[in-house]
Amino acid sequence: MITGKVNPTQTLEAQGISGVAQIYYNYQEAALVQASINRGESELGKGGTVLVSTGKHTGRSPKDKYVVREPSVEDSIWWDNNAPMSPEHFETLYQDMLEHVKGGELFVQDLFGGADPAYRLNVRIINEMAWHNLFARHMFRRPSLEELDDFVPGFTVLNCPSFKADPARHGCRSETIIAVSFERKLILVGDSEYAGENKKGIFSVLNYLLPDQGVMPMHCSANHAKDDPENVAIFFGLSGTGKTTLSADPNRVLLGDDEHGWSDTGTFNFEGGCYAKTISLSAEAEPEIYATTEKFATVIENMVYDPHTKELDFEDTSLTANMRCAYPLDYISNASKTSQGGMPRNIIMLTCDAFGVLPPIARLTPAQAMYHFLSGFTSKVAGTEKGVTEPQPTFSTCFGAPFMPRRPEVYGTLLRDKIAQHGATCWLVNTGWTGGAYGTGSRMPIRATRALLTAALNGSLNDADFRRDPNFGFEVPVSVAGVADLLLDPRRTWDDPKAYDVQAAKLVEMFADNFAQYTDHVGDDVLAAAVSAA
Repeated sequence: MITGKVNPTQTLEAQGISGVAQIYYNYQEAALVQASINRGESELGKGGTVLVSTGKHTGRSPKDKYVVREPSVEDSIWWDNNAPMSPEHFETLYQDMLEHVKGGELFVQDLFGGADPAYRLNVRIINEMAWHNLFARHMFRRPSLEELDDFVPGFTVLNCPSFKADPARHGCRSETIIAVSFERKLILVGDSEYAGENKKGIFSVLNYLLPDQGVMPMHCSANHAKDDPENVAIFFGLSGTGKTTLSADPNRVLLGDDEHGWSDTGTFNFEGGCYAKTISLSAEAEPEIYATTEKFATVIENMVYDPHTKELDFEDTSLTANMRCAYPLDYISNASKTSQGGMPRNIIMLTCDAFGVLPPIARLTPAQAMYHFLSGFTSKVAGTEKGVTEPQPTFSTCFGAPFMPRRPEVYGTLLRDKIAQHGATCWLVNTGWTGGAYGTGSRMPIRATRALLTAALNGSLNDADFRRDPNFGFEVPVSVAGVADLLLDPRRTWDDPKAYDVQAAKLVEMFADNFAQYTDHVGDDVLAAAVSAA
Protein backbone atom coordinates (compact mmCIF):
# COMPACT_ATOMS: atom_id res chain seq x y z
CA MET A 1 0.00 0.00 0.00
CA ILE A 2 1.19 3.53 -0.83
CA THR A 3 0.40 6.61 1.25
CA GLY A 4 1.74 10.13 0.86
CA LYS A 5 2.79 12.29 -2.08
CA VAL A 6 5.16 11.04 -4.79
CA ASN A 7 5.84 11.48 -8.49
CA PRO A 8 3.72 8.58 -9.86
CA THR A 9 6.46 7.65 -12.34
CA GLN A 10 9.08 7.40 -9.57
CA THR A 11 7.63 4.96 -7.06
CA LEU A 12 9.81 2.36 -5.37
CA GLU A 13 8.42 -0.27 -7.72
CA ALA A 14 9.63 1.83 -10.65
CA GLN A 15 13.08 1.60 -9.01
CA GLY A 16 12.82 -2.18 -8.81
CA ILE A 17 11.89 -2.36 -5.12
CA SER A 18 8.80 -4.56 -4.87
CA GLY A 19 6.92 -6.66 -2.35
CA VAL A 20 6.93 -4.00 0.39
CA ALA A 21 3.71 -4.17 2.42
CA GLN A 22 3.45 -0.45 3.23
CA ILE A 23 5.28 2.56 1.82
CA TYR A 24 4.99 6.03 3.35
CA TYR A 25 6.10 8.74 0.90
CA ASN A 26 7.21 12.16 2.05
CA TYR A 27 5.45 12.19 5.39
CA GLN A 28 5.87 15.50 7.16
CA GLU A 29 7.12 16.04 10.69
CA ALA A 30 3.94 15.45 12.72
CA ALA A 31 3.14 12.19 10.94
CA LEU A 32 6.70 10.91 11.32
CA VAL A 33 6.79 11.77 15.01
CA GLN A 34 3.52 9.90 15.52
CA ALA A 35 4.68 6.91 13.46
CA SER A 36 7.98 6.59 15.34
CA ILE A 37 6.18 6.56 18.69
CA ASN A 38 3.43 4.17 17.53
CA ARG A 39 6.08 1.78 16.22
CA GLY A 40 7.96 1.82 19.53
CA GLU A 41 11.09 3.41 18.01
CA SER A 42 11.06 6.48 20.23
CA GLU A 43 9.51 8.27 23.18
CA LEU A 44 7.92 11.70 23.16
CA GLY A 45 10.06 14.24 24.97
CA LYS A 46 9.50 17.75 26.29
CA GLY A 47 8.03 20.08 23.70
CA GLY A 48 7.28 17.17 21.38
CA THR A 49 10.88 16.11 20.82
CA VAL A 50 11.69 12.57 19.73
CA LEU A 51 13.91 10.63 22.17
CA VAL A 52 15.85 7.78 20.57
CA SER A 53 18.72 5.40 21.25
CA THR A 54 20.86 3.97 18.44
CA GLY A 55 21.98 0.83 20.24
CA LYS A 56 25.50 -0.51 19.69
CA HIS A 57 26.42 2.10 17.05
CA THR A 58 26.59 5.56 18.62
CA GLY A 59 28.89 6.98 15.94
CA ARG A 60 29.91 6.40 12.36
CA SER A 61 31.55 3.13 11.30
CA PRO A 62 34.24 4.32 8.85
CA LYS A 63 35.94 0.92 8.70
CA ASP A 64 32.73 -0.57 7.31
CA LYS A 65 32.37 1.91 4.44
CA TYR A 66 33.07 0.81 0.85
CA VAL A 67 33.11 2.27 -2.65
CA VAL A 68 32.24 -0.02 -5.53
CA ARG A 69 35.21 -0.41 -7.88
CA GLU A 70 33.55 0.48 -11.18
CA PRO A 71 35.18 1.45 -14.50
CA SER A 72 33.89 5.04 -14.47
CA VAL A 73 35.50 5.82 -11.10
CA GLU A 74 38.50 3.48 -11.14
CA ASP A 75 41.02 6.24 -11.90
CA SER A 76 39.50 9.01 -9.76
CA ILE A 77 38.80 7.39 -6.38
CA TRP A 78 41.43 7.70 -3.63
CA TRP A 79 41.61 3.96 -2.98
CA ASP A 80 44.09 4.31 -0.12
CA ASN A 81 41.29 6.08 1.77
CA ASN A 82 38.24 4.22 0.39
CA ALA A 83 37.93 0.47 0.77
CA PRO A 84 36.89 -1.13 -2.53
CA MET A 85 33.96 -3.48 -3.09
CA SER A 86 33.46 -5.47 -6.26
CA PRO A 87 30.36 -4.82 -8.41
CA GLU A 88 29.41 -8.47 -7.95
CA HIS A 89 29.46 -8.24 -4.16
CA PHE A 90 27.45 -5.00 -4.31
CA GLU A 91 24.83 -6.60 -6.54
CA THR A 92 24.49 -9.55 -4.17
CA LEU A 93 24.23 -7.18 -1.22
CA TYR A 94 21.54 -5.14 -2.97
CA GLN A 95 19.45 -8.17 -3.93
CA ASP A 96 19.70 -9.57 -0.40
CA MET A 97 18.63 -6.23 1.03
CA LEU A 98 15.65 -6.04 -1.38
CA GLU A 99 14.60 -9.50 -0.27
CA HIS A 100 15.00 -8.43 3.37
CA VAL A 101 12.53 -5.51 3.09
CA LYS A 102 9.76 -7.52 1.42
CA GLY A 103 6.59 -7.66 3.50
CA GLY A 104 7.73 -4.81 5.71
CA GLU A 105 7.24 -1.05 5.92
CA LEU A 106 9.43 1.66 4.39
CA PHE A 107 9.50 5.42 4.80
CA VAL A 108 10.63 7.49 1.82
CA GLN A 109 11.75 11.12 1.66
CA ASP A 110 12.49 12.91 -1.63
CA LEU A 111 14.87 15.74 -0.79
CA PHE A 112 17.61 18.04 -2.08
CA GLY A 113 21.31 18.02 -1.25
CA GLY A 114 22.42 21.62 -1.81
CA ALA A 115 20.77 25.04 -1.41
CA ASP A 116 22.00 26.32 -4.78
CA PRO A 117 19.65 25.00 -7.50
CA ALA A 118 22.52 25.08 -9.98
CA TYR A 119 24.41 22.38 -8.05
CA ARG A 120 21.90 20.56 -5.86
CA LEU A 121 21.46 16.80 -6.00
CA ASN A 122 18.05 15.13 -5.89
CA VAL A 123 18.24 12.58 -3.06
CA ARG A 124 15.82 9.79 -2.14
CA ILE A 125 16.19 8.43 1.40
CA ILE A 126 14.50 5.08 2.09
CA ASN A 127 14.34 4.04 5.74
CA GLU A 128 13.05 1.12 7.78
CA MET A 129 12.65 3.46 10.75
CA ALA A 130 10.29 6.42 10.90
CA TRP A 131 12.61 8.48 13.08
CA HIS A 132 15.45 8.00 10.58
CA ASN A 133 13.14 9.42 7.93
CA LEU A 134 12.39 12.37 10.24
CA PHE A 135 16.13 12.87 10.71
CA ALA A 136 16.61 12.88 6.93
CA ARG A 137 13.80 15.39 6.52
CA HIS A 138 15.58 17.68 9.01
CA MET A 139 19.05 17.27 7.57
CA PHE A 140 18.38 17.59 3.85
CA ARG A 141 16.53 20.36 2.04
CA ARG A 142 12.81 19.91 1.61
CA PRO A 143 11.12 20.39 -1.79
CA SER A 144 7.76 22.12 -2.02
CA LEU A 145 4.70 19.97 -2.65
CA GLU A 146 4.73 21.21 -6.23
CA GLU A 147 8.37 20.19 -6.69
CA LEU A 148 7.50 16.67 -5.53
CA ASP A 149 5.16 16.26 -8.51
CA ASP A 150 8.06 15.86 -10.93
CA PHE A 151 10.85 14.85 -8.53
CA VAL A 152 13.28 12.33 -10.04
CA PRO A 153 15.85 10.78 -7.66
CA GLY A 154 19.47 11.45 -8.56
CA PHE A 155 20.96 9.32 -5.77
CA THR A 156 19.17 6.86 -3.48
CA VAL A 157 20.01 5.72 0.05
CA LEU A 158 18.49 2.44 1.25
CA ASN A 159 19.01 2.19 5.02
CA CYS A 160 18.03 -1.04 6.77
CA PRO A 161 19.32 -1.24 10.35
CA SER A 162 17.79 -4.71 10.83
CA PHE A 163 19.79 -6.11 7.89
CA LYS A 164 23.09 -7.77 8.73
CA ALA A 165 25.71 -8.20 6.05
CA ASP A 166 27.53 -11.48 5.55
CA PRO A 167 31.28 -10.82 5.17
CA ALA A 168 31.86 -13.98 3.15
CA ARG A 169 28.88 -13.38 0.86
CA HIS A 170 29.16 -9.59 0.50
CA GLY A 171 32.92 -9.04 0.55
CA CYS A 172 32.92 -6.83 3.63
CA ARG A 173 34.52 -6.75 7.09
CA SER A 174 31.57 -7.23 9.44
CA GLU A 175 27.78 -7.34 9.65
CA THR A 176 27.73 -3.54 9.44
CA ILE A 177 27.87 -2.12 5.91
CA ILE A 178 27.89 1.26 4.13
CA ALA A 179 28.44 0.74 0.40
CA VAL A 180 28.41 3.43 -2.32
CA SER A 181 27.97 2.75 -6.04
CA PHE A 182 28.53 5.82 -8.21
CA GLU A 183 27.40 4.05 -11.39
CA ARG A 184 24.22 2.72 -9.78
CA LYS A 185 23.71 6.02 -7.91
CA LEU A 186 22.92 4.02 -4.82
CA ILE A 187 24.06 3.81 -1.18
CA LEU A 188 23.26 0.78 0.96
CA VAL A 189 23.40 0.94 4.76
CA GLY A 190 22.85 -2.04 7.05
CA ASP A 191 23.19 -2.96 10.73
CA SER A 192 23.52 0.58 12.09
CA GLU A 193 20.87 2.72 13.72
CA TYR A 194 23.22 5.71 13.95
CA ALA A 195 21.38 8.37 11.98
CA GLY A 196 24.51 10.20 10.84
CA GLU A 197 25.16 7.49 8.25
CA ASN A 198 22.11 8.78 6.33
CA LYS A 199 23.66 12.17 5.67
CA LYS A 200 27.39 11.43 5.52
CA GLY A 201 26.92 9.04 2.60
CA ILE A 202 25.41 11.82 0.50
CA PHE A 203 28.13 14.23 1.65
CA SER A 204 30.70 11.79 0.27
CA VAL A 205 28.79 11.67 -3.03
CA LEU A 206 28.76 15.46 -3.30
CA ASN A 207 32.47 15.49 -2.47
CA TYR A 208 33.00 13.32 -5.53
CA LEU A 209 30.62 15.03 -7.98
CA LEU A 210 31.13 18.75 -7.32
CA PRO A 211 34.87 19.23 -8.02
CA ASP A 212 34.19 18.39 -11.68
CA GLN A 213 31.84 21.40 -11.68
CA GLY A 214 34.44 23.73 -10.19
CA VAL A 215 32.78 23.64 -6.75
CA MET A 216 34.84 23.16 -3.59
CA PRO A 217 32.92 20.80 -1.25
CA MET A 218 33.78 21.53 2.37
CA HIS A 219 33.34 19.86 5.75
CA CYS A 220 32.67 23.19 7.41
CA SER A 221 30.10 25.46 9.00
CA ALA A 222 29.46 28.95 7.63
CA ASN A 223 27.86 32.27 8.52
CA HIS A 224 27.83 35.83 7.24
CA ALA A 225 27.61 39.35 8.68
CA LYS A 226 24.07 40.45 9.52
CA ASP A 227 24.16 43.44 7.21
CA ASP A 228 26.34 41.92 4.52
CA PRO A 229 25.62 38.46 3.03
CA GLU A 230 28.79 38.86 0.96
CA ASN A 231 30.89 38.83 4.16
CA VAL A 232 31.04 35.06 4.67
CA ALA A 233 33.17 33.10 7.14
CA ILE A 234 33.70 29.35 6.86
CA PHE A 235 34.81 27.07 9.70
CA PHE A 236 36.64 23.86 8.80
CA GLY A 237 36.88 21.13 11.41
CA LEU A 238 36.07 17.58 12.36
CA SER A 239 33.06 16.76 14.52
CA GLY A 240 33.53 18.07 18.06
CA THR A 241 35.97 20.87 17.22
CA GLY A 242 33.35 23.63 17.44
CA LYS A 243 31.90 24.04 13.95
CA THR A 244 28.30 24.09 15.15
CA THR A 245 28.91 26.09 18.33
CA LEU A 246 31.13 28.77 16.81
CA SER A 247 29.08 29.33 13.66
CA ALA A 248 25.88 29.78 15.70
CA ASP A 249 26.91 33.35 16.54
CA PRO A 250 23.85 35.49 17.41
CA ASN A 251 25.59 38.49 15.86
CA ARG A 252 25.90 36.79 12.46
CA VAL A 253 23.57 34.93 10.09
CA LEU A 254 23.97 31.15 10.03
CA LEU A 255 24.27 29.42 6.66
CA GLY A 256 24.79 25.95 8.16
CA ASP A 257 26.81 23.88 10.60
CA ASP A 258 28.51 21.06 8.72
CA GLU A 259 28.63 20.82 4.91
CA HIS A 260 28.95 23.55 2.25
CA GLY A 261 30.04 24.25 -1.29
CA TRP A 262 32.12 27.17 -2.62
CA SER A 263 31.23 27.87 -6.25
CA ASP A 264 32.10 30.65 -8.68
CA THR A 265 29.05 32.56 -7.42
CA GLY A 266 29.44 32.10 -3.65
CA THR A 267 28.87 29.79 -0.70
CA PHE A 268 25.89 27.47 -0.18
CA ASN A 269 24.80 24.96 2.44
CA PHE A 270 24.32 21.34 1.41
CA GLU A 271 21.87 20.71 4.25
CA GLY A 272 18.56 21.90 5.61
CA GLY A 273 19.25 21.33 9.29
CA CYS A 274 21.83 20.94 12.06
CA TYR A 275 23.18 17.87 13.86
CA ALA A 276 24.61 19.33 17.05
CA LYS A 277 26.55 17.62 19.83
CA THR A 278 24.75 18.10 23.15
CA ILE A 279 27.37 17.01 25.67
CA SER A 280 27.60 19.73 28.35
CA LEU A 281 25.22 21.93 26.33
CA SER A 282 23.94 24.84 28.42
CA ALA A 283 21.33 27.55 28.02
CA GLU A 284 23.88 30.14 29.12
CA ALA A 285 26.68 29.30 26.66
CA GLU A 286 24.61 28.17 23.67
CA PRO A 287 21.02 29.36 24.14
CA GLU A 288 19.84 28.88 20.55
CA ILE A 289 21.03 25.28 20.26
CA TYR A 290 19.86 24.48 23.80
CA ALA A 291 16.37 25.77 22.96
CA THR A 292 16.05 23.26 20.11
CA THR A 293 16.17 20.41 22.62
CA GLU A 294 12.60 21.30 23.64
CA LYS A 295 11.17 22.08 20.20
CA PHE A 296 8.69 19.91 18.33
CA ALA A 297 10.14 17.06 16.25
CA THR A 298 13.78 17.69 17.23
CA VAL A 299 15.47 14.29 17.28
CA ILE A 300 17.31 13.75 20.59
CA GLU A 301 19.82 10.97 20.00
CA ASN A 302 21.49 8.87 22.70
CA MET A 303 20.82 11.16 25.66
CA VAL A 304 20.00 9.98 29.15
CA TYR A 305 16.73 11.44 30.45
CA ASP A 306 14.40 11.17 33.43
CA PRO A 307 11.72 8.57 32.56
CA HIS A 308 8.99 10.59 34.27
CA THR A 309 9.78 14.24 33.56
CA LYS A 310 11.75 13.63 30.32
CA GLU A 311 14.36 16.12 31.58
CA LEU A 312 17.59 15.63 29.63
CA ASP A 313 20.91 15.03 31.36
CA PHE A 314 23.54 16.89 29.35
CA GLU A 315 26.41 15.53 31.46
CA ASP A 316 25.60 11.81 31.55
CA THR A 317 27.77 10.09 28.92
CA SER A 318 26.86 6.53 29.92
CA LEU A 319 25.33 5.89 26.48
CA THR A 320 27.95 7.87 24.57
CA ALA A 321 29.81 11.17 24.61
CA ASN A 322 28.50 11.60 21.04
CA MET A 323 24.97 12.53 22.18
CA ARG A 324 23.29 14.77 19.60
CA CYS A 325 20.18 16.59 18.50
CA ALA A 326 18.95 17.09 14.93
CA TYR A 327 16.67 19.95 13.97
CA PRO A 328 15.75 22.09 10.94
CA LEU A 329 17.72 25.26 10.29
CA ASP A 330 14.72 27.51 10.90
CA TYR A 331 14.81 26.51 14.59
CA ILE A 332 17.80 28.88 14.83
CA SER A 333 16.47 32.43 14.84
CA ASN A 334 19.40 33.91 12.94
CA ALA A 335 19.56 31.23 10.24
CA SER A 336 19.62 32.37 6.62
CA LYS A 337 16.38 31.80 4.73
CA THR A 338 18.29 30.93 1.55
CA SER A 339 21.36 29.22 3.08
CA GLN A 340 23.44 31.01 0.46
CA GLY A 341 26.04 33.78 0.74
CA GLY A 342 28.95 35.41 -1.04
CA MET A 343 32.61 34.50 -1.28
CA PRO A 344 34.35 33.62 2.02
CA ARG A 345 36.35 36.55 3.37
CA ASN A 346 37.65 34.61 6.37
CA ILE A 347 38.58 30.94 6.48
CA ILE A 348 38.80 29.42 9.97
CA MET A 349 40.55 26.08 10.41
CA LEU A 350 39.48 24.59 13.73
CA THR A 351 41.78 22.16 15.47
CA CYS A 352 41.26 20.39 18.78
CA ASP A 353 44.89 20.11 19.94
CA ALA A 354 45.11 17.46 22.65
CA PHE A 355 48.84 18.24 23.07
CA GLY A 356 48.19 21.76 24.40
CA VAL A 357 50.84 23.20 22.05
CA LEU A 358 48.99 25.37 19.53
CA PRO A 359 47.89 28.95 20.34
CA PRO A 360 44.18 29.86 20.48
CA ILE A 361 44.47 31.66 17.12
CA ALA A 362 47.11 32.19 14.44
CA ARG A 363 47.09 33.99 11.09
CA LEU A 364 48.15 31.91 8.07
CA THR A 365 49.61 32.86 4.73
CA PRO A 366 47.89 31.22 1.73
CA ALA A 367 50.71 28.66 1.55
CA GLN A 368 50.40 27.92 5.28
CA ALA A 369 46.64 27.59 4.84
CA MET A 370 47.25 25.01 2.11
CA TYR A 371 49.68 23.16 4.39
CA HIS A 372 47.32 23.05 7.37
CA PHE A 373 44.35 22.13 5.18
CA LEU A 374 46.17 19.12 3.76
CA SER A 375 47.51 18.23 7.22
CA GLY A 376 44.10 18.48 8.87
CA PHE A 377 45.51 18.11 12.38
CA THR A 378 42.99 17.71 15.19
CA SER A 379 41.92 15.17 17.81
CA LYS A 380 39.14 12.67 17.36
CA VAL A 381 36.72 13.60 20.10
CA ALA A 382 35.19 10.98 22.38
CA GLY A 383 32.21 9.19 20.88
CA THR A 384 32.36 10.61 17.36
CA GLU A 385 33.52 7.24 16.07
CA LYS A 386 32.92 3.81 17.55
CA GLY A 387 35.67 2.94 20.02
CA VAL A 388 36.94 6.49 20.56
CA THR A 389 36.56 7.11 24.30
CA GLU A 390 39.00 10.00 24.79
CA PRO A 391 40.60 12.57 22.46
CA GLN A 392 43.10 11.02 20.07
CA PRO A 393 45.53 13.18 18.07
CA THR A 394 45.01 12.54 14.38
CA PHE A 395 45.62 13.97 10.93
CA SER A 396 42.48 14.02 8.81
CA THR A 397 43.33 15.62 5.49
CA CYS A 398 41.03 18.45 4.37
CA PHE A 399 39.47 18.24 7.87
CA GLY A 400 37.28 15.41 6.61
CA ALA A 401 39.26 12.44 5.26
CA PRO A 402 36.48 9.89 5.97
CA PHE A 403 34.26 11.71 3.47
CA MET A 404 36.85 12.31 0.71
CA PRO A 405 36.44 9.99 -2.30
CA ARG A 406 39.13 11.80 -4.33
CA ARG A 407 42.77 12.42 -3.52
CA PRO A 408 43.24 15.36 -1.11
CA GLU A 409 45.23 17.39 -3.63
CA VAL A 410 42.04 17.76 -5.70
CA TYR A 411 40.37 19.62 -2.85
CA GLY A 412 43.58 21.39 -1.82
CA THR A 413 44.09 22.80 -5.29
CA LEU A 414 40.49 24.02 -5.42
CA LEU A 415 40.91 25.75 -2.06
CA ARG A 416 44.26 27.28 -2.98
CA ASP A 417 42.89 28.65 -6.26
CA LYS A 418 39.79 30.11 -4.65
CA ILE A 419 41.80 31.75 -1.85
CA ALA A 420 44.11 33.27 -4.45
CA GLN A 421 41.22 34.46 -6.60
CA HIS A 422 39.13 36.00 -3.81
CA GLY A 423 41.77 37.05 -1.25
CA ALA A 424 40.34 35.39 1.85
CA THR A 425 42.19 35.70 5.17
CA CYS A 426 42.98 32.36 6.83
CA TRP A 427 43.15 31.62 10.56
CA LEU A 428 44.05 28.51 12.57
CA VAL A 429 41.99 28.30 15.77
CA ASN A 430 42.72 25.82 18.58
CA THR A 431 39.61 24.78 20.53
CA GLY A 432 41.53 22.02 22.33
CA TRP A 433 43.75 22.22 25.38
CA THR A 434 45.83 24.93 27.03
CA GLY A 435 48.15 24.88 30.06
CA GLY A 436 49.13 21.29 29.36
CA ALA A 437 48.10 18.28 27.33
CA TYR A 438 44.81 16.39 27.68
CA GLY A 439 44.66 15.05 31.23
CA THR A 440 46.69 17.85 32.81
CA GLY A 441 45.69 21.05 31.00
CA SER A 442 42.24 22.52 30.59
CA ARG A 443 39.95 23.05 27.60
CA MET A 444 40.33 26.36 25.79
CA PRO A 445 37.77 28.85 27.22
CA ILE A 446 34.98 29.26 24.68
CA ARG A 447 34.55 32.92 25.61
CA ALA A 448 38.15 33.58 24.63
CA THR A 449 37.66 31.72 21.36
CA ARG A 450 34.54 33.75 20.59
CA ALA A 451 36.32 37.03 21.39
CA LEU A 452 39.22 36.14 19.10
CA LEU A 453 36.89 35.08 16.30
CA THR A 454 34.86 38.26 16.61
CA ALA A 455 38.05 40.30 16.25
CA ALA A 456 39.12 38.21 13.25
CA LEU A 457 35.77 38.47 11.47
CA ASN A 458 35.27 42.21 12.03
CA GLY A 459 38.81 42.91 10.82
CA SER A 460 40.16 44.45 14.04
CA LEU A 461 42.50 41.52 14.72
CA ASN A 462 44.53 42.42 11.64
CA ASP A 463 45.57 45.62 13.44
CA ALA A 464 47.06 43.73 16.41
CA ASP A 465 50.76 43.18 16.98
CA PHE A 466 51.86 39.68 15.96
CA ARG A 467 54.79 37.46 16.85
CA ARG A 468 56.15 34.63 14.73
CA ASP A 469 55.65 31.20 16.31
CA PRO A 470 59.08 29.48 16.55
CA ASN A 471 57.63 26.00 15.96
CA PHE A 472 55.17 26.52 13.11
CA GLY A 473 56.12 29.87 11.62
CA PHE A 474 52.62 31.34 11.62
CA GLU A 475 51.72 34.72 13.16
CA VAL A 476 50.17 34.85 16.65
CA PRO A 477 48.64 38.02 18.14
CA VAL A 478 50.44 39.35 21.19
CA SER A 479 47.48 41.14 22.76
CA VAL A 480 43.74 41.17 22.03
CA ALA A 481 41.08 43.05 23.99
CA GLY A 482 39.05 40.74 26.20
CA VAL A 483 41.58 37.89 26.10
CA ALA A 484 44.34 37.31 28.67
CA ASP A 485 47.77 37.87 27.11
CA LEU A 486 48.98 34.70 28.86
CA LEU A 487 46.51 32.58 26.88
CA LEU A 488 47.93 33.82 23.57
CA ASP A 489 51.35 32.33 24.39
CA PRO A 490 50.76 28.61 25.10
CA ARG A 491 54.30 28.06 26.42
CA ARG A 492 53.61 30.52 29.26
CA THR A 493 50.44 28.66 30.25
CA TRP A 494 52.42 25.54 31.16
CA ASP A 495 53.83 25.16 34.68
CA ASP A 496 56.99 23.71 33.12
CA PRO A 497 58.03 25.57 29.93
CA LYS A 498 60.65 22.91 29.14
CA ALA A 499 57.94 20.26 29.16
CA TYR A 500 56.07 22.42 26.65
CA ASP A 501 59.16 22.50 24.42
CA VAL A 502 59.37 18.71 24.47
CA GLN A 503 55.67 18.42 23.60
CA ALA A 504 55.97 21.01 20.83
CA ALA A 505 58.93 19.21 19.28
CA LYS A 506 56.93 15.98 19.35
CA LEU A 507 54.01 17.63 17.58
CA VAL A 508 56.24 19.24 14.94
CA GLU A 509 57.73 15.83 14.22
CA MET A 510 54.25 14.37 13.81
CA PHE A 511 53.34 17.14 11.35
CA ALA A 512 56.52 16.55 9.34
CA ASP A 513 56.06 12.79 9.21
CA ASN A 514 52.44 13.12 8.14
CA PHE A 515 53.12 15.70 5.41
CA ALA A 516 55.76 13.55 3.71
CA GLN A 517 52.95 11.88 1.74
CA TYR A 518 52.08 15.18 0.02
CA THR A 519 55.51 16.60 -0.83
CA ASP A 520 55.39 15.27 -4.41
CA HIS A 521 51.97 16.81 -5.02
CA VAL A 522 52.35 20.44 -3.86
CA GLY A 523 54.21 23.53 -5.04
CA ASP A 524 57.38 25.09 -3.69
CA ASP A 525 55.45 27.72 -1.71
CA VAL A 526 53.62 25.05 0.29
CA LEU A 527 56.83 23.09 0.80
CA ALA A 528 58.44 26.24 2.18
CA ALA A 529 55.52 26.63 4.62
CA ALA A 530 55.88 23.05 5.87
CA VAL A 531 57.38 22.51 9.31
CA SER A 532 60.40 20.28 9.73
CA ALA A 533 61.56 18.30 12.72
CA ALA A 534 64.83 19.33 14.37
